[in-house]
Amino acid sequence: MTSYTWWPVLGAPMEDGLKRVLAHDFLRGLSDGTLPREAFGYFVIQDTLYLGEYARALALLAAKAPSGAAGTLAAHAGSAIATELGLHPALLEQAGLDPALLHTTPKSPATTAYTSYLLSVCAQRPFHEGLAAVLPCYWIYQQVGMALATSGSSDPVYERWIESYAAPDFARSVAEMLQVVDDTVRELSDRQATDMAEHVEIATRYEWMFWDAAVREERWPW
Repeated sequence: MTSYTWWPVLGAPMEDGLKRVLAHDFLRGLSDGTLPREAFGYFVIQDTLYLGEYARALALLAAKAPSGAAGTLAAHAGSAIATELGLHPALLEQAGLDPALLHTTPKSPATTAYTSYLLSVCAQRPFHEGLAAVLPCYWIYQQVGMALATSGSSDPVYERWIESYAAPDFARSVAEMLQVVDDTVRELSDRQATDMAEHVEIATRYEWMFWDAAVREERWPW
């Protein structure tokens, strides 16, 4: 990552967040197979709800993007997200959970907060700030997939999830996004780069909160 222009500016908050994520009970349980299926199902359902809004955020960014980045972002808003969404019903079924829950479960407080933040930044703030807000989802999931793939999981359902984020196709999508970020950072002032770093830190915190909500099976108070 150090070869990227953006890494010295944006890498520190994501790297710190990744350490916290990998130490979380959800990821530990995913790796050693002890994660309750209910917690995994909660995560998969909320991730489906999240990804629908994430695709909208990418589409908003594509509309603002320089010509060289617009095509990449538009493609990711469609095919890349659709690939992930296609996996979720199969994961639920394989885990012994009802895929119909994907259509009847509301967004959790954490999902609502995270997606509202992403859509707000991508719609109302400059392109570079929206780009920073969506970056941690790409980078952290790839890093989680690669880290967990080294030992895999004793649970075949969790192993399938790990493999999807350690896969070459996902790595290519991440590399495309990182190149867009790199091209953007080169053109920014110090103040604009600092603004990006602030959004990266916020979104990275939301990533951790998303895992944490699944372990706690977070619900609205009423």
